[in-house]
Amino acid sequence: MNSQYRAINDAIYAEFLRSNSPNQNRRGAGFSSNINGDDNDIFRSFEQSFVVSAPGKDPAIKHTLPCSLEELYQGATKRVKITREVADRRGLTRKIEEILTIDTKPGWKKGTKITFEEKGNQRPNITPADVVFIVDEKPHSEFTRDGNDLIVTRRISVTEAFTGYTVHLITLDGRNLTLPINDVIHPNYQKFVPNEGMPILGDPTKRGILKIKFDIRFPTRVNAEQKAGMRRLFGP
Repeated sequence: MNSQYRAINDAIYAEFLRSNSPNQNRRGAGFSSNINGDDNDIFRSFEQSFVVSAPGKDPAIKHTLPCSLEELYQGATKRVKITREVADRRGLTRKIEEILTIDTKPGWKKGTKITFEEKGNQRPNITPADVVFIVDEKPHSEFTRDGNDLIVTRRISVTEAFTGYTVHLITLDGRNLTLPINDVIHPNYQKFVPNEGMPILGDPTKRGILKIKFDIRFPTRVNAEQKAGMRRLFGP
């Protein structure tokens, strides 16, 4: 007989003794009516009598976690200080400060959630809330992000658009990138550089695309000599 059934039989025997004591009538009470019943029914009755309701839990506490593109490109360790209330055995609460450590992963993006379970305030009979940090991307002076791709815009002159232009960039991990462009750059022209975008989460060997766009500065005035030169160059 396993330990569960031994415990049940012990409980039944104790109840039987109480039922037949001088202070009880001959019909008995409690478990005595189940003695001749099915063992499974007795077990279910015994089990149900010891069900304890789970305590409630406070809603999650949400915080924004600002991250630079560099931190989301390479990964970083961020430490965040929180203040929370903790309860002692008597139910009295006091405020404490706690440092939570978050290791950002290459490829995380805006909206990524990091959960610290039960790090909220402690209250009697209530399970502490989870503390959730939600990643937000800080604006970058050079790059903008589009999913796993990075976008950079260069402002160039009409002369550079026709004669060629070299893009010089410092990547998010500090590398110098030089990209000569010999094509004619028209207003809708874009240069695509594979594997120079953001890391793809789950596969650090792969990255998105770097897209280079161009804002061509057209002159507001052109004199007669310049017009004649353009006609000779491009024809009527």
